[in-house]
Amino acid sequence: MIKLVATDIDGTLLVPEGEFTQAVKDCVAELCNKGIKVVLVTGRMHSAARLIAKDLNLDTPVVSYQGGLIKDKDKTLYEKCLTKKQAEKVINWAESENIHLNLYDDDVLYSEKKCYEIERYCTNLHTQYTLKPFCDVGKTKVNKLLAIDYDNPDRINKYEETLPLLFPELYIVKSTPYFLEFSNKEASKYCAVKYLQEFWGIKKEETLTIGDQNNDIALLKAGGIKIAMGNATEELKSIADDITDTVFNDGFVKAMKKYC
Repeated sequence: MIKLVATDIDGTLLVPEGEFTQAVKDCVAELCNKGIKVVLVTGRMHSAARLIAKDLNLDTPVVSYQGGLIKDKDKTLYEKCLTKKQAEKVINWAESENIHLNLYDDDVLYSEKKCYEIERYCTNLHTQYTLKPFCDVGKTKVNKLLAIDYDNPDRINKYEETLPLLFPELYIVKSTPYFLEFSNKEASKYCAVKYLQEFWGIKKEETLTIGDQNNDIALLKAGGIKIAMGNATEELKSIADDITDTVFNDGFVKAMKKYC
């Protein structure tokens, strides 16, 4: 019997740059009514993810920053950040590669300049940013850093393969074809779901995990039932127990009807 559904948001529950379908909202409500805990597990910043949870009427803890932060309303249950030294190493790398970087410090999004990348990112995710040189940011609680290249996804693919050698102390993962994330080694979706399983006394076999991108590989590995969306990457599909329909055809809803 499934007691916990740990789900990604973008590309899984939510059509990219779109809205929730009524079918998804109804499905989440039905899961909650059955007593199943539905938890959002996302790379988004906490303030943005919390709005999604509110829209879906969820009162469970929210997992944000790829698993680097778990908050139950205003109470922090789990938090893993980058050190100032680690953050500055990534910042220096981004400058040398001339690639845009988002800096998240204590759940505030910073950009060094107003540009296409930050404007598109914030428009799509309905969030705001603070314009500030990174040297003036305290970096006392860096949740993550995000490199963005909308024009050349092959560049992101290359970095995903090569950068773990340059930054072995960090968790580096591609969250969309255009995004590469840098986090604490213990800031993965796997670590976050395992924490909640222990917190609630829920077994792995009582957990369903579902997602669509490479950063969801860690998420799926925490589940007893691992579901990949029809629009998922081939890497994610290869480790899944089942592949549902795409996000455009309410694949999440179809998976929940089948297993929950």
